[in-house]
Amino acid sequence: MNATSIAVALSLVSAAAYASAAVAQARLAERTEPGAGFLRLLGRGAWWWSVGLNAGGALLHVAALKYGPLTLVQPLGALTLVAAVPLGARAAGRRVTRIEWRGTILTLLGLGALLMTAGGTAPHETLSLPEALAVGAGTMAVVAGLSRPGARPGLRHAAASGITSGVASALTQTLTVSVTDHTGPLLSWRAVIVAVLVSAFAMSGLLLAQTAYRGGLGAPLAVVTLANPVAAAAIGLALLGERLQGGTIGLVLALLGTVAAVRGVILLSRAQTAAPAAADRAVTERGTGSPTRVVIGSRGPFDQPTLHPESVRTPVGGP
Repeated sequence: MNATSIAVALSLVSAAAYASAAVAQARLAERTEPGAGFLRLLGRGAWWWSVGLNAGGALLHVAALKYGPLTLVQPLGALTLVAAVPLGARAAGRRVTRIEWRGTILTLLGLGALLMTAGGTAPHETLSLPEALAVGAGTMAVVAGLSRPGARPGLRHAAASGITSGVASALTQTLTVSVTDHTGPLLSWRAVIVAVLVSAFAMSGLLLAQTAYRGGLGAPLAVVTLANPVAAAAIGLALLGERLQGGTIGLVLALLGTVAAVRGVILLSRAQTAAPAAADRAVTERGTGSPTRVVIGSRGPFDQPTLHPESVRTPVGGP
């Protein structure tokens, strides 16, 4: 088995772990009050379950980064979305809607097109200390901008989560390659600082995703899935010498893939907005008096097992 095959196999198992973690986080987010602090999450078993799944996915992802470039490994995280859509829908006790399927398929086709243009050789170049610090500072500035108060916080937090996770992957690859290939001292300043940045961005990505999932899973998960490989690939292409295959044709294919993936994200966003309202109307028309908020199920990693509808207890006939 060559390096590319090993990277793909490890990425597939990693994606499955991340999908289970995403669903677990969405379930926890629905059951947690918006004002609840981080310390309260530490007392929840579901939180540690999602952390464990994310950790397993991250370890597999780190191993994949040893054998494949960022432009190959990161887009494979889109397979998380494939697993999470039906998993989340089944946990919520419903079927995957047509618009969810369309959004998921378009997102995957778009990321698949990006994958076809990626190089397949094992990574050799790493980020220097100044480059790593510059990437870290730039990422913090972008995340600060996305985290400001305003409209659609779920999607903005999801984008911030995907970016921090993608950057963490790029920094992890630098750390992994430099240690395993003995390109530098094990306890050099670069290794220590990069390890600190990886830990900070990985935890930030997890917490940002937890916040993003409060409004549902579908669209935020799609945004995370899209932003993660884009951020990592940008670092790989700009700083690590990675190249898109196919020349001009490859560039056109990558652009078309980006358009398709963005369209898929938009469809999933619409599905997330429409499904809870439709479910509430259906219950009201039946006269049950107990509308149910259905969470859209659709998720890297550092780019989540049952979900139940959240009942809004409204007494029949008034208080």
